[in-house]
Amino acid sequence: MPKLSRDGRTMVVSIPISFRRQGGRKRVVTPADAPAWSPLPPRVDNTLVKALARAHRWRNMLESNLFASVRELAKAEKINESYLCRVLRLTLLSPALTEAILNGLQPERLDLAQLLKSIPIDWHEQERFLSAEAD
Repeated sequence: MPKLSRDGRTMVVSIPISFRRQGGRKRVVTPADAPAWSPLPPRVDNTLVKALARAHRWRNMLESNLFASVRELAKAEKINESYLCRVLRLTLLSPALTEAILNGLQPERLDLAQLLKSIPIDWHEQERFLSAEAD
């Protein structure tokens, strides 16, 4: 059971383990009665990953002057200009959030619909906003 220090700034967690030498190596051995634990497996959301990839591809196409405007790009891609603009905003996500999405470690209930809403530009506010939305 974790214990909080008196000043409230430090948490102490005790984990019952022992070290054993085996062929010159040290091995961590948990007690036999300890429940098995493993982190949740990553949950890669292909819809989010595809939207991120599209956003960066479209941004690159605009920045390299392949298309003069968003309207021209939307017409070439045969999609709604408004949708293209909402997806392009995904290029403004914080690197940490982008990496989490690509690794399948995004907040559990985060989906594309939430990301296409108006999100804060500040990276710290994004993470607070999206974690609050996921709750």
